[in-house]
Amino acid sequence: MIEQNPVEISKIKQEKSLKELLEFSILNIDKPSGPTSFDVSDFVRKTLKNAGIEMRKTSHFGTLDPKVTGVLPIALNRACKLTGYFLGHNKEYMGVMRFHKDLSKKEVEEAIKKKFLGKIMQKPPVKSRVKRVEREREIKSFEILEQNQDNKKDFSFKTEVQGGTYIRKLISDLGDYLEISAHMLNLKRIRAGIFNENESISFENFEKAVDEYKNGNEDMLRNILIPGEIISEIYHVVQVKNDVIKKLLTGKPIFHEDLIGNNSTSANNKAKNIAGRDSIFKVNTGQLICAFNNQQFIGVYKVINDTESGIFAKPDFVLQPL
Repeated sequence: MIEQNPVEISKIKQEKSLKELLEFSILNIDKPSGPTSFDVSDFVRKTLKNAGIEMRKTSHFGTLDPKVTGVLPIALNRACKLTGYFLGHNKEYMGVMRFHKDLSKKEVEEAIKKKFLGKIMQKPPVKSRVKRVEREREIKSFEILEQNQDNKKDFSFKTEVQGGTYIRKLISDLGDYLEISAHMLNLKRIRAGIFNENESISFENFEKAVDEYKNGNEDMLRNILIPGEIISEIYHVVQVKNDVIKKLLTGKPIFHEDLIGNNSTSANNKAKNIAGRDSIFKVNTGQLICAFNNQQFIGVYKVINDTESGIFAKPDFVLQPL
């Protein structure tokens, strides 16, 4: 069994220049009510570009409806390639829903317990851009926080759901189950995967950071940038040897002998236990892992565990050097 040095995001951030950070980083924006997710992404791109920063592309990690507020991560430049890796992770929301006639908190809680926890089938709403076919989604938690005492039709709630779950539709379906129409009054996303509201930044503070940069002070802008290497917090990490970096950056697969700390003589044993970010972990064929050389991110790889060829994993995304 082996241990490897963890990836240190703070160290990576400290050692990179601002230009390097802006090439491969993420902003955790606190989206206000009104703009679309695309509008927010475009606002970030144009604001940075107007400050003289090379900003070729931005993209958001998961759509929020215009009226919905909260956590909306925005990828910058080459970090846009990471978007798909973050989308499927759990989301957490707080909001208020309104039923169209009075009912008790207990009635709502019992309905949730019976029908709206665990795996459910959900059809996307009429206005969605995806095909309207039923799909399985998992509701991790669905808690009624409070019933409004002035208007007992209104209930505040908190829910954690699988990525791709429509909260507006969840509330509508809850109303249908209770044979009472229901709709969402407001909604805020408080977490999207590893990104949470406590670390999000408002439009105003983002613009202030850019203004500071234009005045010669890069500290505030640097502070709000999250290195793309944060992907190491959602996938296990393997460390590769110095002498294989060059070939991996050309898109070659990782072989078992390319891994640091793999002392087993059996390729099969090598495939079973690989040192991760902070512990030993077991790898399974088909899972995604991150490859690093010390603190240098190489890319995302899919484990194939081919003992005959000696290939451990094939590249899914490789971060080419600047």
